[in-house]
Amino acid sequence: MPKLFRWCRWNSATFMATLAAAVALVTGAGVALANSTTGGAQAANSASANAVSASTTTSGIAPAISCSAVAQLDLASAVPGVPFEITSATELAASANTLGNWAACDVKGVIAPQLHFEIKLPETGWQANYLQVGCGGLCGNVNVTSAPASTGCVPLTTGAFAVASSDEGHYQGGGLFSTDPTLRADFGYKSDHELVQAAKAVIKQYYGQAATHSYFDGCSQGGHQALTEAQRYPTDFDGVIAGAPANNFTALNTFSHAWTAQSVYLNGGPATLTNAGLADLHKAVLKGCGAPADGIIADPLSCTWDPGTIQCKTGQTSTSDAYCLTADQVTTLRRIYAGPTDEHGQLLYPGYQLRGSELNWAGIITPATATGASGDISFVRETLRYQVFDSPQPTLTYRDIKFTAAYYKKVMRLGEGMYDATDPDLTAFKKAGGKLILWHGLGDQHIPAVGTMAYYKAVEKVVGGEVATKTFARLFLLPGVAHCGGGQGPDTFDALTAITDWVTKGDAPPSLTTKSVDSGGNTSASRPVYPFPYYAKNTTGGPATDASSYTPVRSTAEAGLKLDWLGSFRSGYETVGNWVGGKWVVTKGKN
Repeated sequence: MPKLFRWCRWNSATFMATLAAAVALVTGAGVALANSTTGGAQAANSASANAVSASTTTSGIAPAISCSAVAQLDLASAVPGVPFEITSATELAASANTLGNWAACDVKGVIAPQLHFEIKLPETGWQANYLQVGCGGLCGNVNVTSAPASTGCVPLTTGAFAVASSDEGHYQGGGLFSTDPTLRADFGYKSDHELVQAAKAVIKQYYGQAATHSYFDGCSQGGHQALTEAQRYPTDFDGVIAGAPANNFTALNTFSHAWTAQSVYLNGGPATLTNAGLADLHKAVLKGCGAPADGIIADPLSCTWDPGTIQCKTGQTSTSDAYCLTADQVTTLRRIYAGPTDEHGQLLYPGYQLRGSELNWAGIITPATATGASGDISFVRETLRYQVFDSPQPTLTYRDIKFTAAYYKKVMRLGEGMYDATDPDLTAFKKAGGKLILWHGLGDQHIPAVGTMAYYKAVEKVVGGEVATKTFARLFLLPGVAHCGGGQGPDTFDALTAITDWVTKGDAPPSLTTKSVDSGGNTSASRPVYPFPYYAKNTTGGPATDASSYTPVRSTAEAGLKLDWLGSFRSGYETVGNWVGGKWVVTKGKN
């Protein structure tokens, strides 16, 4: 997986102004995107926040001990069942802190057996907040700065949060670690639960008081971590931000990636599509989907353009002026847009590439040359060889994947119980007062956004419908945005302010404002994104680059999304089931 992008390079005052404008837009359009109601848990959170504010100064809560004293702490028994040690605690100058201009006590340590972590503790400005951030790919390193929806946001740059992250229990980026059952479990679900407990113990020692609110932010594997926490450990965090989550980890890294690889390399031959052809293909898709002049398809799920409509006629050769597709290319594209299916036509992964994402395929779905390798091939290799079977299978490749119901059950037997975070029953998280912001780029080339839509729809089934779900969880889909950032659409936004306001004030985000920001901090475009199943449409005729031109429109394609996939089946209820230990473990929601 690629490195995560940095986000929200603009200040909170700007964010609140644009958020207020979005509220006015929603109210004026008469769309029911109501803020969440405030229950007893929420009121308790607000009271706690007020109590902390009353007892602190503008400089925040001061440390109770020195940074050097942290290194001497014996915390081996501080958290029952989570033995850990601090290996170092050093002063970090504000000028050297990549998270913001605040001095910190930089703490490093190890949780048994080999879960490495780092915590940055602000020396000034701390407001009793804790932020834990996820990682990408298969992790394997500690990167406290990988907060995709938080990095650069004002609350983070001023030292209001203590920030921590881990390597998820191993220190190499491939899948070989999964041959060890303990390390497999650390990566699969344990590491973040252990880290939050250890980090809170260190925080309490350093400041002489506990953190009042705790948050999690991650994208890709980090999004998987985020949903794992909300599902398995619903009281660990008050607010969770899950971006482009790889939560359906096993099916994604086997069936989804292998399907696109086998589609591009038809019958094991050379690639039918390469990076060089993506620009012309994308132009054809935009035309076929009736995209606006800015070239961004806001509601790609509603586009069903068939690549067969531009298949080359007999004797015709494709050119830039008269672009057409070979018969093999049409087959490839139809498969990519349809997603992996078994012999009965059921999806083996609840997702597929959306039309309009083509420019982002380079190097992942398509190779540089017809005989080169794609990123999908390597993703499948690591998972298939080391992660989904009881013993290593070092010779397996994407070509060995069989798209059948029997092979699905064989592959998912271990993965769904160990790696996957697909349980839609978030009632315990909701009951604890937890708030969840899901977000996904609609041009994501790694993890199809449809899978996140499908998960959100499953949550709605379990917790009581669209309105009930929006009281604690909202999904935002970013048009044109690639995996965890980049792509053709505005990809810079502030979800940290949104989630903290939701947790502490009960203000659910009616929208998020996204921006296109260059390396110099200059904004070239802005666009609102509204909670699923609404999307932003330019109904005013104003500039496409101005957020004020857009109003929310309900997507019938998103609202009516139904997927026939092997991970779910219907029996009076919409039942989401996981194949664990040779049997279905199910969660039922009223149909």
